[in-house]
Amino acid sequence: MLTITSLYAGLLALLFLALSVRVVQGRSGPQGVGLGDGGNAGLLRRIRGHGNFAEYTPLSLILLGILELGGTLPVWLLHVLGLTLVVARVLHGIALSFTEKWFFGRFYGTLLTFILLAVMAALCLWRGIATLLLV
Repeated sequence: MLTITSLYAGLLALLFLALSVRVVQGRSGPQGVGLGDGGNAGLLRRIRGHGNFAEYTPLSLILLGILELGGTLPVWLLHVLGLTLVVARVLHGIALSFTEKWFFGRFYGTLLTFILLAVMAALCLWRGIATLLLV
């Protein structure tokens, strides 16, 4: 059972919902943009905040789930990875979708996401290689 991954997937799904609602709200304004951004910079930011989340979060959750299923990492480390993912995506999501220019959130959200992906990829590779060598 993926109880730890489930917790963070649920939290991130709520953030994805909030980002989705922001896009819908931006589209339903007086201009009524059905497709694309209609040249509206604010709507473009909302769309990219939503899209960026959709691009990075699924792979991160898959890696977290693989690591949890492996059973070789301590529970506290899985929680650190999951919480870091939530913090990174909240920072980036707020910076891109809810503000016009919040450098801190965008920079550190991106940095944390990249570091987290690298760490989880390395842990998965380490686990996979170690398993191959033991066979």
